[in-house]
Amino acid sequence: MAIYNHNSRIGTVFHDFSTPEKGSLWAGYSALIEAHNLKVIAPDYLCIIGTKHKKYVNGRWNIFTPRHRPEDTIYGHLTFALKYEGIDLAIFNALFQTIEKKEIETIIRSEPTGAYSRKIWFLWEWLRDEQLDIEDAQKGNFVPLVNSRLQYEGKDFLSRRHRIRNNLPGTKNFCPLIRKTKKLEQYSGKKLYEAAVKNIGQTHPDLLSRAAAFLLLKDSKASYTIEGETPPHSRIERWGRIIGEAGNRTLSLQELEHLQRQVITDSRFIEAGLRTEGGFVGEHDRATGMPMPDHISARPDDLKTLISGLIETYELLREDEFDAVLMATIVAFGFYSFIHLKMEMAGFTVTYFITFWRKKSLYQKD
Repeated sequence: MAIYNHNSRIGTVFHDFSTPEKGSLWAGYSALIEAHNLKVIAPDYLCIIGTKHKKYVNGRWNIFTPRHRPEDTIYGHLTFALKYEGIDLAIFNALFQTIEKKEIETIIRSEPTGAYSRKIWFLWEWLRDEQLDIEDAQKGNFVPLVNSRLQYEGKDFLSRRHRIRNNLPGTKNFCPLIRKTKKLEQYSGKKLYEAAVKNIGQTHPDLLSRAAAFLLLKDSKASYTIEGETPPHSRIERWGRIIGEAGNRTLSLQELEHLQRQVITDSRFIEAGLRTEGGFVGEHDRATGMPMPDHISARPDDLKTLISGLIETYELLREDEFDAVLMATIVAFGFYSFIHLKMEMAGFTVTYFITFWRKKSLYQKD
């Protein structure tokens, strides 16, 4: 049985991160990770209950006052997390794999109309693809799953069983969430998209075409330079030409594999298609030769599911007119930082996808 904030376990260090106050207590996700020994990446921001009656931020720590302390139960800390930290699907998924479903059923039966109990209920069935032994909710207002004060939301889809508005910005197979910050909100408020449309409308099409061709060529060269490669000029030209045609055909896994064959015509030394081995970005230890990864790519067995999920998420957010820069961030994270289809194609795929999306959104609206 998980024990939260047991006296012998209260300390000043969490996953090598020192807390700013001695005698503080874990709260929300930090408490759940610690008590259930979850093997997850620690969130960028963590919460603790401090000893002072002062709420403040110190580095990655959000310090709350003693009056904010939740009950030291799974429901108490899940409620705190949803209320103050937002949704972390990785932590929810890891937690749900370590507990029995009857624990969630007990929570729901204890507060059948509670907003947070219904959110937990929805997330269990959505992530686990397993229906609990609970009758459909009959009462309670429809509540949004994502707190739009904390994270960017997607389009609403009603879940009548849970009386929840599912506004997650993605699908079950691919759903990164972006935390709202003052800086992001400031840039979003500048409406740079409108300024771009205005400038494009005042620029001669010939000048736009020449500028686009120049930038595509420079971008193509830069992508290879980043990887430390010096490809033949013909491949760079093919790269630029294919990128320039982005948006003219339907995007799919088959289309991406077709594009790979177009860019890399000589496949004698490169296995075509999705990668079949693990991948990492980093260095090797000089003495032992062991990998020293800065980033580990997704498992090869998961690539088809992830790619399908990413494309579905892209279509979902595009129809919802999701913020342009946030969409580009999700796409780049998905392809380059997480999925990493093929080492030789990572940069190309990111550039192609963003160009594809830009044409589908910017020029269609214009």
